[in-house]
Amino acid sequence: MRDISAEVPGGGDYHPPCPDQVLENVLENVLQFLTSRRDRNAASLVCKSWYRAEALTRSELFIGNCYAVTARRVTERFCRVNSVVLKGRPRFADFSLMPPNWGAHFTPWLTAFGAAYHWLEKIYLKRMSITDDDLAQISLSFPSFKELTLVCCDGFGTSGLAILASKSRQLRVLDLIEDEVNDDDVDWISCFPENGTCLESLSFDCVEWPINFGALERLVARSPNLKKLRLNQFVTLGQLYQLIVRAPQLTHLGTGAFSPPEIWAQGSEEPDYEAAFSACRSLVCLSGFREVVPDYLPAIYPVCGKLISLNFSYANINAEELKSVICHCNKLQTLWVLDTVRDEGLEAVATTCKDLIELRVFPIDASEDSEGFVSEVGLTAIAEGCRKLQSILYFCQRMTNAAVVAMSKNCPDLVVFRLCIMGRHRPDYLTNEPMDEGFGAIVMNCAKLTRLAVSGLLTDKAFSYIGRYGKLVRTLSVAFAGDSDSALKYVLEGCSNLQKLEIRDSPFGDSALRDGLHHYYNMRFLWMSSCRVTLQGCREIAQTLPQMVVEVFTSESTSVKDEDEYVDTLYMYRSLERSRNDAPAYVRIL
Repeated sequence: MRDISAEVPGGGDYHPPCPDQVLENVLENVLQFLTSRRDRNAASLVCKSWYRAEALTRSELFIGNCYAVTARRVTERFCRVNSVVLKGRPRFADFSLMPPNWGAHFTPWLTAFGAAYHWLEKIYLKRMSITDDDLAQISLSFPSFKELTLVCCDGFGTSGLAILASKSRQLRVLDLIEDEVNDDDVDWISCFPENGTCLESLSFDCVEWPINFGALERLVARSPNLKKLRLNQFVTLGQLYQLIVRAPQLTHLGTGAFSPPEIWAQGSEEPDYEAAFSACRSLVCLSGFREVVPDYLPAIYPVCGKLISLNFSYANINAEELKSVICHCNKLQTLWVLDTVRDEGLEAVATTCKDLIELRVFPIDASEDSEGFVSEVGLTAIAEGCRKLQSILYFCQRMTNAAVVAMSKNCPDLVVFRLCIMGRHRPDYLTNEPMDEGFGAIVMNCAKLTRLAVSGLLTDKAFSYIGRYGKLVRTLSVAFAGDSDSALKYVLEGCSNLQKLEIRDSPFGDSALRDGLHHYYNMRFLWMSSCRVTLQGCREIAQTLPQMVVEVFTSESTSVKDEDEYVDTLYMYRSLERSRNDAPAYVRIL
């Protein structure tokens, strides 16, 4: 018989590994192939050994609420993380419904990550406050740092960006998206390494002042791996030309203003913009267009046939101008436009873009008394022509049940349906009936629906439909809708997968709030503003569900004192920790 002990380092008796250790080793190898965070969460709940193995193999961390858990708890459980996604303020903060300085500071998280994750490479923050010192600390704490994406963030400026650009020598991605960036009068573009960079993506369209264009041009020239570039409104069409002739390898481009400088407008010889775009053979995504001069739109025709994404959401273009472009875009999958394209423009989209998956139509004037430019005609055209549609956001001033029903029948693969009828309590403008049947058809016929935003005149009947058929709905947004507490009761009792519930200006009170007691622990958050919830009702929820953090606030200058007084805003979320210690004075944590 073979003497296996001779092959064991140090000789001696051979001791085979225990079965538990073998199982954990196998589990670690298997779990490495699980990429979905929901699958990983489910795996971690099987038993203690799966819980340990999943923690050891997780490299990507997603935290949907920065106050749901502490950084200490995260770093103690997960030890091999190299990528972090962290979200702070709730989405309604984007609509100025949350007072300023609420919280969501990145500093304590960075301190913990710096000590535990020396090899961290990627950070994605959304609605967080990050300081210049934080940006400097990122470059010092993580020598292999490669990607930073900031979405709807604030608290930082060009000073911090300059340090990050100069110190993070392996930086591949720096994307600033809808952020509030402070102007520190620092030329941060010039701070990237002079001897070549690793840049693959650079986005700064939210920066609201001119940058050093000469430095940007040199940066683009020495960044051969650059694929994505999104420019701000101070980059002219002539400057854009200079950039894309140096980077024909771009796949995603934010065009900047897309208007010529005065020197070209006065008749001087202009560059051949069309030839420059023709050379960009890999371009599949175009956005920007903040100050479009329609005469220059033909410049992008050569790339339109390859585009899968086109963003005109800042471009005040009319139907004819959109038609001139969209007729070339037969591969388009994502389109964002302003409602200035009118129903005629959307009809052209429906005729050409048969593979469209996502459509967003934003209002150029969001006031309630605006007449609007799109209606049920445009929605019906999209429903009939774009039957692969999976996601739609549609702002309008008038709508009909028939149009919404048509979309539910023609686009059964809808995952996201957000219809925003501006103005309060507006019915079907042809029949004067509530919009109940339209939204009911959406939840009945679109079995894959996970996100729904409702608007218009809606009775409790619409919410009974949502509760009965919206079994996969995870995010529900409600504004100016419902008759009574029964509406919210239908939703809370029926939508078993509901994670995020946002409600504003609706007649829901304490009774409706209590109807969700069985479900709140399974939700990420509940937001209610300008409803009929009292301080006493909120206090009862806080006492009954100790692991829910219940925050009530109005504004920095007022406070709720009477237990029977309505609170201006209730924000409630689950947490594994005690309530936070950085709440501002106007926030009362019950």
